[in-house]
Order: sequence, then C-alpha cells, then structure tokens
Amino acid sequence: MPSIVGPIKINSVGGGVINFGDSFYLAPKSTSKTATGAGSLNTGDFICTNSGLNSTNPVDPDVNDQNVTANA
Repeated sequence: MPSIVGPIKINSVGGGVINFGDSFYLAPKSTSKTATGAGSLNTGDFICTNSGLNSTNPVDPDVNDQNVTANA
C-alpha cells in the first residue's frame, strides 16, 4: 500500500534495519563477544570496584562460536 513519508533525518544506524514501504518479514540478527577484565563494564554513579589480581584470557581456539544463519 503506498504511503507518503515526510522529511527524515537518520544520523546513524548501527546494526539495525531501516525500511520504508511494504515488507513481509524483517529479522535482523547479530552477535558479539566481549572479553573484559574484572570491574571494567560497571556503569552508574559512585562505583568503587576492588578487584585485586585480575587475568582475562581472550584467546578462543574455536573456529565458530556464535553462528548467524538462516537470514532471509
């Protein structure tokens, strides 16, 4: 069904889907893996993290970890 779309400003798209008009099926898929040390991803106000000794091993001998398949 036709539609009239007014002025649009898209600043950025990070891993998403933008669609204008008719669509039957949209299924965006993504994966990610993050290796960080103890207390490095804490968010908020007034955080006090005492980790002591930390060791993060980002080595992964597998070939495939998070497969994304069946994208239409």
